[in-house]
Amino acid sequence: MTAPFIKGPSDPTVQPVPASVVEQVDAADTTLSNPKRAVISLGSNLGNRLETLQGAIDALEDTPGVRIKGVSPVYETEPWGVDPGSQPSYFNAIVVLKTTLPPSSLLERAHAVEEAFHRVRDERWGARTLDVDIVAYADVVSDDPHLTLPHPRAHERAFVLAPWHDLEPEAQLPGRGTVAELLGTITLDGVAPRADLELQLPE
Repeated sequence: MTAPFIKGPSDPTVQPVPASVVEQVDAADTTLSNPKRAVISLGSNLGNRLETLQGAIDALEDTPGVRIKGVSPVYETEPWGVDPGSQPSYFNAIVVLKTTLPPSSLLERAHAVEEAFHRVRDERWGARTLDVDIVAYADVVSDDPHLTLPHPRAHERAFVLAPWHDLEPEAQLPGRGTVAELLGTITLDGVAPRADLELQLPE
């Protein structure tokens, strides 16, 4: 057992820990024992799309404070917001995870995973090797322009709602209603399940 540290009379560096710091540490400990649920959307339409999605899932699982709890079936979808046939089709999936990271840190990790797979942000709606979006974080509803929660267009995107519904039929999008109800209000044209493809839940 390590011997206790005894403060010497001439040691000026050891100071009492302020009560406010103790409270912050206690609060952090509470957070660590109470992870939040988050829903992540993955998409890829360049390179080996399935391999990229699996790599993103594995990279998220390798993140301290993140544990993957569920992975949806794979969907193949037409690109959003561009002329038909102008880009390759996407593979899309939904991941449900538990995390002790706050939303801002989870977003930073999502961007880091995108960059690891050489995501380029030259144009809006452009083709990309990997897209990692936070769809929802616990029950948070926020209009912060840096990270709007839930995702401001998730309720109208079949490539988000369809795989999410497959994974969690009773899921709700905070502030919008159930995923099943939302899915019933939009078209599924250009969004097809790929039963021949499968993503693995990290061990």
